[in-house]
Amino acid sequence: MSGVLAPEMVWDAALTLVGQPAALGTRVRVRSSDGRSGRLRLDRYAGAAGAADEAVLARAGGPVLDVGCGPGRHVATLAARGVPALGIDISRAAIALTRARGAAALRRSVFAPLPGEGAWRTVLVMDGNVGIGGDPERLLRRVAALLAPGGRTLVELGGAGVGTETARLRLEVAGMVSHWFPWGRLGADGIEAVAAAAGLTAHDVFCAEGRWFACLV
Repeated sequence: MSGVLAPEMVWDAALTLVGQPAALGTRVRVRSSDGRSGRLRLDRYAGAAGAADEAVLARAGGPVLDVGCGPGRHVATLAARGVPALGIDISRAAIALTRARGAAALRRSVFAPLPGEGAWRTVLVMDGNVGIGGDPERLLRRVAALLAPGGRTLVELGGAGVGTETARLRLEVAGMVSHWFPWGRLGADGIEAVAAAAGLTAHDVFCAEGRWFACLV
């Protein structure tokens, strides 16, 4: 491997492969310090919104903030439907890909000052991004502060039986490896307690195409 890099640098490098025919099917390995690992296929992650995504987006009313928007499939889908939406991400490549799809995006951490604080009708936390920072309760508390009165957040979860924990992860792709970084895991069984601690209520927990989600108000 070519050296240990910041996670966002490895993720940027991975996303620059999106759309390159030679990189079709390239997978990013996500390795946990406890020995577990999984793979994320870039062309699927950066593709169009799938059936499970659509089931969630049907519940999103604008304006919508997408936390950790990645290559922008959610905000691009909403923008194409005339729903005001903004994606935020710390990855330069993710922001470039989102804007190339015709959607609005801002390179910013969810914990930094953001436009429209307290006025977002919907906040999306998809693709496992409830783990950002390693503390789902802290993240959801921040999301609650971003919502307008009566607003909702749509959160992707681990499945039933998946616990609540903090893991140390690293990314590996194309000969590069990242530093270890904290990442939270939150399963469907734990969402009610974590949401309540963050000042939110679990209005609905549902499954679509084998993926689990919660609507918090």
